[in-house]
Amino acid sequence: IPDSGHKFYLQFSTEDFRTGEDAGNCLATVLYPRKKSPPVVTIQCSHIPEQKEMQEEDNRLYQRLRHQTKPITGNNIPDSYGNIEPALEPLWALAVAGSSSIMWEKSTESLAYSLAQVKSVQQWLRKDDLVEFDFTVLLHETPTQEIIPCHLRLTWLPPHPLRVKHFCASPAQRLEEGSGGESGSAAGLAEESGA
Repeated sequence: IPDSGHKFYLQFSTEDFRTGEDAGNCLATVLYPRKKSPPVVTIQCSHIPEQKEMQEEDNRLYQRLRHQTKPITGNNIPDSYGNIEPALEPLWALAVAGSSSIMWEKSTESLAYSLAQVKSVQQWLRKDDLVEFDFTVLLHETPTQEIIPCHLRLTWLPPHPLRVKHFCASPAQRLEEGSGGESGSAAGLAEESGA
């Protein structure tokens, strides 16, 4: 599109993050603006889980995390063989949701990112109702094959979306500030502008 950027039309299938079951099909348009900014996405999906079902799932996870008497910690999720202990799966899901804001911000037409590993995670027990975690994650950059380390500070109180602040080291180990303004849901990304 002259003076605007490149627009793509996509059709794809989705699957449930935990079970691998078919979760429906989606149609999307993605506009990569000429100026350096995140892509503009419009998406419509069939067979999306009911909002109530997602909120119930979020609340079950939140209650489990909120009532910890000892902070949850973890390292190397998944391990070097690609395995995730069942007890650490909720932490992986939170890391996926939290790091998606970084991937959204950094992705371009020629660069894409995926979460390769959670190097470490530490829960902070709070006196208020929020749950809070610090994550060190490794993002895999395609096509460069670089591994980008990032730090996430994630806070959450349902029914509100996750709040994420982050910074990432460039391949040259220079720290750059993250936007920290994106949010998501533990059961899935929230439907809001930019999420």
